[in-house]
Amino acid sequence: MHNPVFWAQAWFVLLSAMLAAYAVLDGYDLGVGALHPWVAKTAEERRVCVNSIGPVWNGNEVWLIAAGGMMLVAFPRVYASGFSGFYLALMAVLWLLLMRGIAIEFRSHFANHLWRGFWDVTFGLASIFLALFLGVALGNVVHGLPIAPNGYFQGSFTLLLNPYSLLTGLLSLTLLLWHGANYLRRKAVGTLEERAQRWAAGLWWAALALVAAMTAATLALRAGIGANFLRQPWAFILPAVTVAGLAIGFWARRRGREVAAFRASTMVIVGLLGSAAASVYPALLPSTLDRRDSLTIFNAASTPHELFTSFLANIAGMIAVAFYSYHVHRTFAGKVQLPPPGAGHEY
Repeated sequence: MHNPVFWAQAWFVLLSAMLAAYAVLDGYDLGVGALHPWVAKTAEERRVCVNSIGPVWNGNEVWLIAAGGMMLVAFPRVYASGFSGFYLALMAVLWLLLMRGIAIEFRSHFANHLWRGFWDVTFGLASIFLALFLGVALGNVVHGLPIAPNGYFQGSFTLLLNPYSLLTGLLSLTLLLWHGANYLRRKAVGTLEERAQRWAAGLWWAALALVAAMTAATLALRAGIGANFLRQPWAFILPAVTVAGLAIGFWARRRGREVAAFRASTMVIVGLLGSAAASVYPALLPSTLDRRDSLTIFNAASTPHELFTSFLANIAGMIAVAFYSYHVHRTFAGKVQLPPPGAGHEY
């Protein structure tokens, strides 16, 4: 019951799954927000974009908050080192999350085109930079950070903006734009749906090129990644999921298969995040100074008893969140039907 290796591995898988759930769920509403300044040409189309995610966006962000909180419980040293190293970046992410939520909720408070225009721009820019920054953070985890023997981050904010992490950030933004376009195909009608379909078709090519570039860069950066996958043969499923998602996306991109297209971008996101996790395992924060100083699931974990009890509590909480998310998405499934202006709450 209190096997430390088993529970450390279980927490690694669980946290990876929670972050993947966040990337998929909040990813499509980040994509809608980042895309809507270009895809929505009229005030009504902008209302459709915002209303398509209005009932679900705040629930989707629970997965990120829960993953951060659970990291403190399961891997406190990683939480301390990572949050100190990413302090300015995390403050920027926090403000972007706040501004994005405020924009969604405030835009409909006054029927004034300047008011709504301001919040629409805020919503779009916050979504773009949030998608970019989250990708940069993931890129730095795979790239590695200057972690000293005492576990402290040795570096600056500018160090985080290295070429590899910026490429990861660009890939993240592109994938979430594609994911958001696929989501809009499911929620919009008429010319907005057609425009989203055209964007999705073009973004598929950009995603394909960036996935290929990212794969080549990762293989060059982490020379031992092949051995890491060979030690865990099951992990080859993850890049296979990515390839399958791209193939399905190609097949569905110009056909009226909006559900298949959305599932395709979901598969690519899950496959890439899973592949990233498998490439660094068992490290959580690899050290670029000395690999022996990396913070791993073994040297950064809480006690076996704490891992066991917190795992059970987290599973119960996440099951409740999953049921809530399923209920909300099912309740608001289908195409967006806009209420008349002023008829109850609108986004």
